[in-house]
Amino acid sequence: MTQGAEQQIADKGYAHPEALVTTEWVAEHLHDTENIRIVESDEDVLLYDVGHVANAVKVDWVEDLNDPLTRDYVDPERFAALCSEKGISPDTTVVFYGDKNNWWATYALWVFRLFGHENVKVMDGGRVKWEAEGREMVQEVPSFPRAEYPVPVRNDSAIRAFMEETRAHSEKDGPMVDVRSPGEYKGELLHMPDYPQEGAMRGGHIPGAKNVPWARAANEDGSFKSAEELREIYEGEAGLPAPAEAKDEIIAYCRIGERSSHTWFVLTYLLGYDKVRNYDGSWTEWGNSVKAPIER
Repeated sequence: MTQGAEQQIADKGYAHPEALVTTEWVAEHLHDTENIRIVESDEDVLLYDVGHVANAVKVDWVEDLNDPLTRDYVDPERFAALCSEKGISPDTTVVFYGDKNNWWATYALWVFRLFGHENVKVMDGGRVKWEAEGREMVQEVPSFPRAEYPVPVRNDSAIRAFMEETRAHSEKDGPMVDVRSPGEYKGELLHMPDYPQEGAMRGGHIPGAKNVPWARAANEDGSFKSAEELREIYEGEAGLPAPAEAKDEIIAYCRIGERSSHTWFVLTYLLGYDKVRNYDGSWTEWGNSVKAPIER
């Protein structure tokens, strides 16, 4: 990273500044395709075809990361095949970016971490910032030599929470962050505003969860707020302990686990909490489960 770009990230005071790169850094490393793979992952899966960062490959959160039948992610064999096809080896630095404050980019990163791929980063600001700066977008789809990616062992326990674990966490008053909109948290909506209201039979939130909408972590240009600003939100408003004082894990959730993966990234990499798990079953599972306790 150039000195100027490195300083931009360092000045924000993050616990793990190495997890972010600037648009300037990406522009300077577009052609280092032997060591770096730039990955675009969007909510709008057609955006990549409209235009993308040169030498970026597309990872479709539905087709590439989710099992087509089971409510789960792809198995280790399919993940290895995906990486091999994209020219990603276990040593490749994977830089994720996407639309809407890097919403699905952090989701893709979280799934990569489930499979143990550690060398992952996010382009701060994502598509919005890249476009606002007038940087080049191309339609050419790159092709890279097939990589050798051994079938990994997926470890869900470190960063993924299941319903039984989330319920036990709630019952012992463990710290939990509901990252949905206030209307969803209050039970007035079953999905985000301006989306079809579907996915759950009941509205509300998991008992004890604090509401911090996920996008509050981002600035208007799509970049992440500084560590000081983030601490004011998560510690000052939501009441989370400081990372150095945190004795219990934190569980984040939303509707299907994508928005909460963004908050998981913020809490883990930017603020430095040691144990954060994403309950990706989230409200779609909880709000449809018989006798699951709900608060409004």
